[in-house]
Amino acid sequence: MLKEVKCALCRSIAKHYMCFRDKNYYRCANCHSVMMAYEDQLDAEMEKERYDQHNNDPADSGYRCFVSPLVKIITNKYASGAKGLDYGAGPGPAAAVMLGEKGYDVELYDPYYHPDRAPLIKKYDFIICSEVIEHFRDPAKEFSLLRSLLLPQGSLVCLTEVLTDDLDFKQWYYKNDPTHVFFYHKHSLLYIKNEYDFSNLTIDKRLICFDV
Repeated sequence: MLKEVKCALCRSIAKHYMCFRDKNYYRCANCHSVMMAYEDQLDAEMEKERYDQHNNDPADSGYRCFVSPLVKIITNKYASGAKGLDYGAGPGPAAAVMLGEKGYDVELYDPYYHPDRAPLIKKYDFIICSEVIEHFRDPAKEFSLLRSLLLPQGSLVCLTEVLTDDLDFKQWYYKNDPTHVFFYHKHSLLYIKNEYDFSNLTIDKRLICFDV
C-alpha cells in the first residue's frame, strides 16, 4: 500500500484515506476527490461481467423515472432536433431513448456495448453521462475528451452521487459497487469547470451540469 499517489483528476497529491474490504482509497488534498487504488480496480473482463448484471431497461418505468431529471434539463435547454451523445450509454440507454421519443438526435458510445468510436469525432449540442463519471479510471482524460466534443453553448449533464464534507465514506453505499472508482466533491467539480473552460457549473444533488 502506498502512502500517497497522484490524483487521477488534478494530478495533485492524494494521500491514503482508508482501506475497506481490501480496497484502498486515496483522497486528494487539492480537489477533495476520493479514488480507488489502481491496483484494486477490476480488470476489463470483470468490469464487463458486473455491468452485465445491471438491469437498466429503457422500458422500465422506475428506471425512466430515475433518469428523468437528466432528460428534463436537456428538454428545458434545447429544442427538439438538437444533437446529443449518450457517453457510457451501457446496455440500456434509457435517457437516450426518452430523448429520442421527444425528437432529439442522440448517438451512443460505450466501450463495451456501443464501441464504435465514430461518434467521438463529431460535435454535439449536449452530452449526457448517466451514472458514468464515477467509473472513470482517468477522469482528466475523459473530461478533456468530453469538453472537446461540445459545440458553443453546449452542455455536459451528469448523474452521480457527490461527496459531501459530512459524509461517512466507510458507511456510504455508493462506494460498494466495485466498478465505482472515482468520487467527486464540489471542489472536484469546480476544478473540472475551471480546468476545462466551462462557463458555468450547476450542482443539484445528483444532477450536475457543465455549460460551455
